[in-house]
Amino acid sequence: MLAVFKRDFNAYFTSPIGYVYLGSYILVLNLMFYLNNALGSSSSVGGLFSFMLLVMMFITPILTMRVFSEDFKQKTDQLLYTTPVRMHSIVIGKFLSSLAVFMCLLLLTLLWPFTISLFGTNNMAEIVGNYVGILCIGAAYISMGIFISALTENQVIAAVGSLCLFIALYILEIVASMFFATGVLPEFIMRIFLFISIYGRYGEITRGLLSLDTIVFFISVCAVFIFLTTRALERRRQR
Repeated sequence: MLAVFKRDFNAYFTSPIGYVYLGSYILVLNLMFYLNNALGSSSSVGGLFSFMLLVMMFITPILTMRVFSEDFKQKTDQLLYTTPVRMHSIVIGKFLSSLAVFMCLLLLTLLWPFTISLFGTNNMAEIVGNYVGILCIGAAYISMGIFISALTENQVIAAVGSLCLFIALYILEIVASMFFATGVLPEFIMRIFLFISIYGRYGEITRGLLSLDTIVFFISVCAVFIFLTTRALERRRQR
């Protein structure tokens, strides 16, 4: 697993993918920070992280589209199948390498609270909550994107498929909230929606309501998609 992690993490920075991902993401976010916090003289990062969550839907597919699709296209997946490493270890190694690149992005954004501390006062509860929430959502998105990448050898299809999935989840959240407000759906269905709501859980974390239940939920989402990815690869190997 460690060898797979190192190989994929280095691959992000021996090709333009890692630089395009980090560069485009941090450019857009820093512009938002300048407009919202610098010009607006605001010390709150809540709006900035909400915007970051929205941008994440469109940028994460760039990070995950090549994870397995590139191996399929170049036929290097056969090397993975013949290694003594178990399939789930390969998937976890690739997942962790993508997550590590995402965490590099989060490290770059630490400039925001540092800058705010120079001219104002940081709300540490808000900052920590938002960072934990974004990390949880990022891990969930990456696990989903890797699963989509394991279904096709075309990187463009993998990216578009991941984007469609993220947008569908976002729209489902809005529709569920509308139905909840109007009381159209039965209460037990709404409870199910609230339980599986990724964005609802994110909102709880950013408000400082960090519970074991929420952490287990996000870990479970990642585990489910890692399992599905492993099964997809095993079926491909058996062809």
